[in-house]
Amino acid sequence: MSDPALRPGAEVLLAEPRGFCAGVDRAIDIVERALAKFGAPIYVRHEIVHNTHVVNDLKSRGAIFIEDLADVPPGATLIFSAHGVSKAVQQEAQARGFQVFDATCPLVTKVHVEVAKLAKEGYEFIMIGHKGHPEVEGTMGQLSDGIHLVEDVADVARVQPRQTERLAVVTQTTLSVDDAAQITAAVVARFPGIRSPKQQDICYATQNRQDAIKLMSPQVDVVVVVGSPTSSNSNRLRELAAKLGTTAYMVDDASELQPEWFEGKQRVGITAGASAPELLVQGVVQRLRELGAVAVRTMNGIEETIQFPLPKGLRLDSTDDQIG
Repeated sequence: MSDPALRPGAEVLLAEPRGFCAGVDRAIDIVERALAKFGAPIYVRHEIVHNTHVVNDLKSRGAIFIEDLADVPPGATLIFSAHGVSKAVQQEAQARGFQVFDATCPLVTKVHVEVAKLAKEGYEFIMIGHKGHPEVEGTMGQLSDGIHLVEDVADVARVQPRQTERLAVVTQTTLSVDDAAQITAAVVARFPGIRSPKQQDICYATQNRQDAIKLMSPQVDVVVVVGSPTSSNSNRLRELAAKLGTTAYMVDDASELQPEWFEGKQRVGITAGASAPELLVQGVVQRLRELGAVAVRTMNGIEETIQFPLPKGLRLDSTDDQIG
């Protein structure tokens, strides 16, 4: 029996923008350049980005992913993941004498800098984010105390800062824009004098991909998000499509697609989280062609041109120009 098929003349709609953001591009580039310049093995604390395929590819080329710095031999080259690390991890790496390259996304670093600056002025913080996510652990770990995590509106009622005169709010960069706005509103209602960031902490790429889903979801019968289960921003894309009333699935790659998801469907929307390579998107498109899709169309959307500089020691210069 052949696979259940899409309806005749079925179409695939590709969200724009989708896939890699500038922070992910930079983080992967840092590991690749370190491997090329210093040779394997290169140690990386935590998955460099939350994508199974990216991590496995780098593993095959000599990257070793660890959680505990005790697993890194003396004198090794160590890279911090795009999610950022706590002050304690930075200090331990320095004490152990590793050669360190920091692949923390500059937009996460911006939050760290803000926290450090305001803490010196006597501020405490309410952080909106997901407990246990490495970015949240890194941001909260910029201080020894005085930073309080809230995951939802209910948490806002329970949080007990020591004082409310100097209070600031920060957020994880990969949250649902709408959820973060709702929780922030609850924080402001409880602490009217709280200081907000000059620009919201949720990153441009998270915002743009969620905006694209809002545009695409009403136009399709089903949404496929390409992304790994550990990817916060990918999970938010799937949730958002479902919240908008469109059936939505998240897959690591085309092998996880179930033909019955598409039976009798006319139009399938595809997007990808900020850590998912475009190659995986094209694999999904190819599988949908096999299931009967005859047209593929990319939606109009924001063109992202942001690029972040590499750390010193890995930039292209006269000694590095062989490294691609």
